[in-house]
Amino acid sequence: MLLASFAALALLLAAIGIFGVMSYSVAQRSHEIGIRVALGAQRDQVLRLVVGQGLLLALIGTVAGLGGAFVLTRYLRSLLFKRESNRSMDICRGADGALRGRAGRQLFPGARAAGIDPIVALRYE
Repeated sequence: MLLASFAALALLLAAIGIFGVMSYSVAQRSHEIGIRVALGAQRDQVLRLVVGQGLLLALIGTVAGLGGAFVLTRYLRSLLFKRESNRSMDICRGADGALRGRAGRQLFPGARAAGIDPIVALRYE
């Protein structure tokens, strides 16, 4: 129960961190996004750009995490007593859930980027 509580807390902190990093990235790129919108980019294209970039980073992190989990499973097998440690499907389900959660957290900064007014973004600098 304690381990599950710490895992939930870690997931919450990771969610807040990912949201903050993506929001900061959108704020830094507001000038570029304003130029794209001024040149004729549609809102769905801007949303796809921001969400796609965030999902690419999330996918890279998930693949690296899965690789590390499978490598460390062999080490952890020696520490467990009468317990099967090769739970590949559980690890993959957890990674899938985390990736889906990251996808959902990409929508808020993406929607903010899609709503950028080009006049305000270009006048900012």
